[in-house]
Amino acid sequence: MIVSASYRTDIPAFYGDWFMNRLAAGHCRVANPYGGKDYIVSLRPEDVDGFVFWTKNLAPFLASLSDLAGRALPFVVHYTINGYPRALEASVTDPSQAVEHMRRLADDFGPRVAVWRYDPILLTSLTPADWHIEAFAALAGRLAGATDEAVVSFAHIYAKTKRNLVKAARGGRFDWRDPEAAEKRDLIARLAAIARDHAMQLTICSQPALQSEGTSAARCIDATRLSDVADRPIGARVKGNRPGCLCHESRDIGAYDTCPHGCVYCYAVRHRALAQRNFRAHDATTDILARTPAKAATR
Repeated sequence: MIVSASYRTDIPAFYGDWFMNRLAAGHCRVANPYGGKDYIVSLRPEDVDGFVFWTKNLAPFLASLSDLAGRALPFVVHYTINGYPRALEASVTDPSQAVEHMRRLADDFGPRVAVWRYDPILLTSLTPADWHIEAFAALAGRLAGATDEAVVSFAHIYAKTKRNLVKAARGGRFDWRDPEAAEKRDLIARLAAIARDHAMQLTICSQPALQSEGTSAARCIDATRLSDVADRPIGARVKGNRPGCLCHESRDIGAYDTCPHGCVYCYAVRHRALAQRNFRAHDATTDILARTPAKAATR
């Protein structure tokens, strides 16, 4: 089984000690975000094919990755680097530091370990289309050679996302919009050309209608990439998490409403104050990352 850690929260940035404690124990308990009973996920080496980590700040977890590599436990890291203004990302690590982390990741473990995520794309008066072209090109130039894939998607405007964006826009005095599909495809095509110039494949996460020439569908949980990292075949069936998702089957061990980064577009946090409270209440010695209310995953 592939273990995802985690698209529900940023384990490498905030919960690395808990993860390593659970790895030593050989299992963790996960609260069902849709209600129902908790479930156990085995973390024993014989039960885990590999790990997929998701983060916006790898610095606190770099030593842990070396530990995993020393145990011959394969992993892939999806590193989100957008470089958005603070009005959109309140406390994400500086993009220059994130680039250095990602280059170190590739140097230490190989470029197949590292996947760059430039997502979600959010069009605002602070980040219009031309801003994205310039920001993506600058980051791609600095990340060239450290990764072979750049994953993009446009922000999904769920009800809670809209509430948070409206509130942030009012406080930060900016405007935002969800553009039509044609405008999204045009911007993605321009980003794809930039990615290609830097030896990266541009892939699109769970939005097949936005694909165009030079792009392909993302498979964020990718058994093929993990097989390359592990240097052995890893088999898993395709079992997406939502329509358009081509991920291979995995078990996620995170919890919604626990990431205190403060990104106003985040689908995994209802509001930052709640995430901050859950983060402060976290106990790295327990077998469960957090117990968030049922239906916390409602979007």
